[in-house]
Amino acid sequence: MKFERTESFRADYQRLTEKEREMFRSAVRTFIIVCDHFIETRDPSSWPASLRLKAIVYATGIFEIKWSFSGPDGRATWSWSNVTTDLGAQVPAVRWRRLGGHEIFRTP
Repeated sequence: MKFERTESFRADYQRLTEKEREMFRSAVRTFIIVCDHFIETRDPSSWPASLRLKAIVYATGIFEIKWSFSGPDGRATWSWSNVTTDLGAQVPAVRWRRLGGHEIFRTP
């Protein structure tokens, strides 16, 4: 799975504590496996309940995952994208948009 990161995401990541970063990286390991499977099958049941994936209602094409349930509040917003490989092929990618707590929904 290929990724892109917005500047907002990069800044958000820098504000996380090391514990929060590790929690996010742990969720991403699962997320990568699920994304790869979804791309192959287009099966929406691929998404595990543990990631609490859902579309953001007021922001078409943007989704959220929740990567921390017991605290601190940990969420990430993302959208599907395409990137060009070194060979010139277009492949699916995830564009990480925002990262943090509930406040990220102001500008997902």
